Amino acid sequence: LATLTPREEKVLRMRFGIGEKSDHTLEEVGQDFFVTRERIRQIEAKALRKLRHPSRCKKLKSFLES
Repeated sequence: LATLTPREEKVLRMRFGIGEKSDHTLEEVGQDFFVTRERIRQIEAKALRKLRHPSRCKKLKSFLES
């Protein structure tokens, strides 16, 4: 997650419950950032696209394997 912007990282952490007590809805995350749930959906999609990029996939695979 370090390859993402701080905003993208926080959105993914909140949405998927990484380091949180539970996951949050688009609406809940949007309220935290003072934006619409649609904007949160866009930020989430962009962040996931970044993580799926081949150059980042190698880093992610090595992290998951260790």
